[in-house]
Amino acid sequence: MFWAMVAHETDNGVTLAREEVGDDFLGDGAVTIKVHYSSANYKDGLAITRGGGVVRNYPIVPGIDIIGEVSASEDPNFSPGDPVIAHGYEIGVSRNGGFAEYARVPADWVVALDGLTPREAAALGTAGFTAALSVQALLDRGLTPDSGPILVTGATGGVGSVAVDILAGLGFEVVASTGKSDAGELLATLGAKSVIGRLPEDPDAKPRPLGKARWAGAVDSVGGKSLAHVLSTIEYGGAAAVSGLTGGPELPTTVLPFILRGVALLGVDSVQYPIERRRALWGRLGKDLKPQHLSLLENYAPITHVEEVLHAIRAGHHSGRTVLGVAGEF
Repeated sequence: MFWAMVAHETDNGVTLAREEVGDDFLGDGAVTIKVHYSSANYKDGLAITRGGGVVRNYPIVPGIDIIGEVSASEDPNFSPGDPVIAHGYEIGVSRNGGFAEYARVPADWVVALDGLTPREAAALGTAGFTAALSVQALLDRGLTPDSGPILVTGATGGVGSVAVDILAGLGFEVVASTGKSDAGELLATLGAKSVIGRLPEDPDAKPRPLGKARWAGAVDSVGGKSLAHVLSTIEYGGAAAVSGLTGGPELPTTVLPFILRGVALLGVDSVQYPIERRRALWGRLGKDLKPQHLSLLENYAPITHVEEVLHAIRAGHHSGRTVLGVAGEF
């Protein structure tokens, strides 16, 4: 028996409760993980929201991030005591996730940690990994610090704040866009050269097909009208790495940025990203892509307080990354 935060769908919505569960909650898989930490993500907030669209069947243990140590393994690549992280795939969606003392997953979903402590890995989590994927996509496109400024939208969110930190550490000129008027000092400390408000400045204005070119590239976790504006203001040959839709899934733009300026729209997905490439990128997150200010981005909450954290994320009142302590917190 072990403790877990279990989500149930009821006539009044989705409830999340602390429950003692049996080993049948672990399901199949070659690697059993003693969970030290999880983290709070927007997707986890959707998992406890009626109509959130991410969970296939309830009850479920949410938590798309599992960070801890191997408890038992049937795979020769992992041994008890190994520090590991698992995220993406079906975790927290159709398979019980990280909001529990133990979790079990297939071995080819597991990443051994190198250069990161479990707590640092939790501070990064899916959002930090997505930020690294976004930065890598721009690097693969050929962008360098000499290319010009890089815009980061939703800059105080999990993806945005880590992207600011990574890009600044690589020497890029970062322009951070945020709707939080009190975030300027934090973003400057993370390395942003300048901080601007949400884009477009007039949210009611019809997006222009092409605007004044301002950015060599962008990391966008907002989508919607904001992304349409960003695409219309990227310089010739630039690119936007896109991973979110907090501004909505619609994209009210035209083909003009793509066929007149050669702009690239680079989709970023962390869920089904192949495991060998996933492991390689986590290795870089412990080395040359390691953010320099993780301690400034990290908030901490015990797992039993996760519901209030997720509600704050859904409401847009959350900044940075929240590490959820699991071991010893039930």
